[in-house]
Amino acid sequence: MSTTGPELMVRRPVYQQDELNHLCKYVKPKRILSNEMSKQCKNIKPVAFLKKTIPLIDWFSSYDWKNNILGDIVAGITVAVMHIPQGMAYAILGNVPPIIGIYMAFFPVLVYFFLGTSRHNSMGTFALVCMMTGKVITTYSNPAVLTNNTSVENGTLISDVNHQYSPVEVATVVTFTVAIIQLGMYVLRLGIISSLLADSLVSGFTTSAAIHVFTSQIRDLFGLSDLPRRKGAFKLILTYVDIFNSINNINITAVILSCITILALIFNNEVLKPRVSKLCPFPIPIEMFAVVIGTLISMQMNLADTYNVITVGDIPVGLPVPSVPPLSLVPDVLVDSFVITMVAYTISMSMALIFAQKEGYEVDSNQELIAQGLGNLVGSFFSCMPITASLSRSLIQQTVGGHTQLASLISCGILMCVLLWIGPFFEPLPRCVLASIIVVALKGMLIKVSEFIKFWRLDKMDAGIWIVTFIIVILFDVEYGLLVGILLCIGRLLILATRPYTCKLALAPGTELYLDTKRYKGTVEIPGIKIFHYSGSLNFASKQYFREEVYKVAELVPRKEFKKQLQVTYNSTIVEEIKKLRILVLDFTALSHIDLAGANAVRNIVDEYRGVEVSVYIAGCSGPVYETLRKFNLVEHNKNHFFAIFPTVADAVHFARSHSEVPSTWNTCTHDENDYDGQARAERLSRVIITLFGVVGFVWGYAIQQFSQTIYILSAGFVMAALITVPPWPMYRRKPLDWQKPQFEVVPKLKKKK
Repeated sequence: MSTTGPELMVRRPVYQQDELNHLCKYVKPKRILSNEMSKQCKNIKPVAFLKKTIPLIDWFSSYDWKNNILGDIVAGITVAVMHIPQGMAYAILGNVPPIIGIYMAFFPVLVYFFLGTSRHNSMGTFALVCMMTGKVITTYSNPAVLTNNTSVENGTLISDVNHQYSPVEVATVVTFTVAIIQLGMYVLRLGIISSLLADSLVSGFTTSAAIHVFTSQIRDLFGLSDLPRRKGAFKLILTYVDIFNSINNINITAVILSCITILALIFNNEVLKPRVSKLCPFPIPIEMFAVVIGTLISMQMNLADTYNVITVGDIPVGLPVPSVPPLSLVPDVLVDSFVITMVAYTISMSMALIFAQKEGYEVDSNQELIAQGLGNLVGSFFSCMPITASLSRSLIQQTVGGHTQLASLISCGILMCVLLWIGPFFEPLPRCVLASIIVVALKGMLIKVSEFIKFWRLDKMDAGIWIVTFIIVILFDVEYGLLVGILLCIGRLLILATRPYTCKLALAPGTELYLDTKRYKGTVEIPGIKIFHYSGSLNFASKQYFREEVYKVAELVPRKEFKKQLQVTYNSTIVEEIKKLRILVLDFTALSHIDLAGANAVRNIVDEYRGVEVSVYIAGCSGPVYETLRKFNLVEHNKNHFFAIFPTVADAVHFARSHSEVPSTWNTCTHDENDYDGQARAERLSRVIITLFGVVGFVWGYAIQQFSQTIYILSAGFVMAALITVPPWPMYRRKPLDWQKPQFEVVPKLKKKK
């Protein structure tokens, strides 16, 4: 193999690991518990701890008022305008009164303003979380029950004696449970748990959940007030069956309003928005315009009474009275709340990391848990559903110039005015307008279906997780899909942990590089030496896989070899030597960790191969791995050179060639004639021949209606392809590789001075 770049030549002794440790003064780092605790205590600084606990103190003390205040004011106003229509729409999606969405944009956001580490996340309502909460509300609530647990149904008073709850009460207990789970995760420092959800899982789950959200809005889009709410498996399919059966009950006025609103929103997002962004940094508040215009039209035309259009209804004025959620319902909603917690935290953390990487600041995953947990805890006393970050609002907040969470504080101030004075104005608003806003906002979630192609190209296992999660969510429900997806992700981690990457290494001629023989066809195996490469962790879970892979690479199972030797001795016959293996090298350069079970597996391998007179050498183990092997007394198994540890694979091979019966030279001429261009040309030609004969055979067999003729012609194609491409014809050997002749030199080991 000719080289045109700089060459490298190193002359040094062949080292064993102990010799190199002695030469370089290897010392195991000592960790004394008292010193570690003392160091940690010295690092605790009250001011820094306070800034870390309340991030507002950190960034507000260094706030650039001159350059950032204007952008934060504009971002706060813009986000507040988006909060009003989205909050009302997503509250209806969650089966609670529209005003709840405004509460969610106020109380929890104020808490996040003090404790959150993301400077651009816009917390509040989000379609997926609201839909999942709405499912729990539908299961455990009775819409006829009022907030004080009393209602009149068919002339009979219903009280809390029958344990019936209002939708708002169920929403608050879900929020309270989510808060407790998040705070518990913070105490246990489980912020890293969001990384267990693979990107493929999040993408497939989000896409399929968006279809659920879209389906839930068809009721309001078409004005189907009597459409039943399905539960259980296949509810999505059954819902569309109900829609088809109710096609005669569609409210034409609601459909017209929905179409006009959707077309206006799409026209703004696809046509006006890109052009306006070039002229002005402020986006057109099209959702707010749609809400105001829809309200005015409904008031002027009296749509509710004249055309039976469903409207938002009563919106109370002022702030809600704080109340304790019904804690007796916590055990019933615990599982659903945990699923909501995982989804909400994963969404907010993923967006926080995106903005942090883009803007160059750090996000603390554990601090985000306490910020969202306390935000939900406070919100649970003020009739709120669980909060998370919204991608659309967060992007707008960052795009229009928002720099910090001061924009959220300004947004809360504007929403306070809405809660105190402006709320009743939106009572005549048609619900089909809010449903149209939700449907258009789902575009970003629905287009994630195209990510399946990307996952299929990059990793088939990720693509499998995506499609399985998607199908389970569509056929059953969101919690089942998320559960199955999480189990698949955990299963994938277990597979990767118990079946890490292994391969057989061979020498690249003219170098001291040892490469994977399956991927590098030009490598040369050294007679009598097998080199096994192992990556990952060697522990109790992977020790059996390690043993099996060693046997495959070595091509020799010691027990079977020992039986063959006994049989030869018993028969007293003189036969040729059974085995060719002399040295087995275990390359541990990529071994990250080994426990006692793994060390025991290595020791058993050494003992088994020593029983059939095969030496086992370990190469490239890291410091912690070497120390574990020493604790297991493996380094003392060095009698007659049957075991040794070397710093590199090259040291192990050179040592084997100079101290064993392995030939010092070997013939590599079999690789001199390799022509990979010719091989590729032969492969392409064989494919063309077989394909051509297959097409001709199919057409001819179809024409005469004889499938046997197709088989005969295809078989002839295989024979012709073999005759043309299998023999080493000169046309396939025009560009042989020009390998350098291997040059090996073993420098005798220097004797230690006594």
